[in-house]
Amino acid sequence: MPSHSGLMTMMERAARKAGVRLRRDFNEVQQLQVSRKGPADFVTIADRQAEQTLFEELSRARPDWGFLMEERGAVAGAEDKPRFIVDPLDGTSNFLHGIPHFAISIAVEELLANGKREITAALVYQPLTDESFWAEKGRGAWLTDQRLRVSSRRDLSEALIATGIPFLGHGDFAGWTRVFGAVAPQVAGIRRFGAAALDLAWVAAGRYDGYWESDLQPWDVAAGLLLVREAGGYVTDFRGGDRPMERNEFLAANDGLHSKLHKLVAGALR
Repeated sequence: MPSHSGLMTMMERAARKAGVRLRRDFNEVQQLQVSRKGPADFVTIADRQAEQTLFEELSRARPDWGFLMEERGAVAGAEDKPRFIVDPLDGTSNFLHGIPHFAISIAVEELLANGKREITAALVYQPLTDESFWAEKGRGAWLTDQRLRVSSRRDLSEALIATGIPFLGHGDFAGWTRVFGAVAPQVAGIRRFGAAALDLAWVAAGRYDGYWESDLQPWDVAAGLLLVREAGGYVTDFRGGDRPMERNEFLAANDGLHSKLHKLVAGALR
């Protein structure tokens, strides 16, 4: 196992500090489920407090770096420095309903000489299971000290695929329905667990064999994309191109399944 870089050590320390509060708040929100007022306001506060903790910890360690955060938005840093892309609570609806499946997601995005941006470090931390999925460009993907590899399955009939499902005010219902109709009859199962960062981390870990979703925010997927790639997988847009962030389309799988999934997804959307 490669030792943590100073950057990754700092990112994990920040995530764990925010995770302590989220675990405590999650226990509270489970109790609030039975109240007449409901837990929605409480979860909003929990989300913002976790983000504040992450912002304070990360900016203390890298004071000249910028941020892109779910609640706070864009925070400018020095022009030649990277920025953190942070989701303090991916899986908010799960958290809101007392479902123990959510994560903290932190990615580092660097501006290259050609003007393009690239994710070079990633962490997805699940506070309840204490699982820390992390990756740095060129150093592989890891679950704590265990090397991650995407699954080796080659047949769609054996594949378990993750996705997100459109809901009130979010997503393309007609497009998703067509893709689901094309993919579902070909695979062993489809799962929708409600946290994109964990979906991608689980693809990297080989728990899922593939994943597709659209209409996401950068903080939902930035860390997960690097995890999949460093675990040996492929991530493209629905056209099979290398612009998933720009097109807001995400198709991830191992090298044996990606082209097969792409054919199904692209065919359904023609």
